Amino acid sequence: MPHDSALDLVQITDPRDVAPELRRELIDCWITVTNTGGAAGFPFPPVGEDDVTPVADRLLSRLDPHRSRLLVARADGLLAGWVVLDRDPYRLVGHWGAVHHLQTRPAFRGRGIGSALVHELRKIARDELGLEQLRLAARGGEGLEDFYGRLGWREIGRWPAALRLAPDDTRDEVLMILAPL
Repeated sequence: MPHDSALDLVQITDPRDVAPELRRELIDCWITVTNTGGAAGFPFPPVGEDDVTPVADRLLSRLDPHRSRLLVARADGLLAGWVVLDRDPYRLVGHWGAVHHLQTRPAFRGRGIGSALVHELRKIARDELGLEQLRLAARGGEGLEDFYGRLGWREIGRWPAALRLAPDDTRDEVLMILAPL
């Protein structure tokens, strides 16, 4: 938890519940996180509004109480971080959820916001969506395996050298699971 402020976690399940100011904050956060080196879905900074806005709009348009949730963290009324949980629509794998785009604004890092988002997402997945497992893919070389490992996730595999960030910077894609919820 943050050291010096209360943290509010808000779940959004319907695109109509994303107010224009929240949409703007999410886009600004994503730009800031990416441009300060965060592994949040845009591997080639710098990015700007033209890059992030269409991706954010597609993500927000898919929110659905049965299949996709957005969890937002606010500290002192400011957007501090966010994450998305998706359930696969196919019955065969409908007991799984996938975690995407976990990010914390740089000014709020080190205050437990990412951990709080993951803990709350786990409860939502289990208690509201009836999911049994969560999965994610993380960029190797960023320390993300350690972060998620402290929260109970375990590495189940890697795609070796799957991500080429630059000619001399190739990374593994780390596959992780959280089970049971």
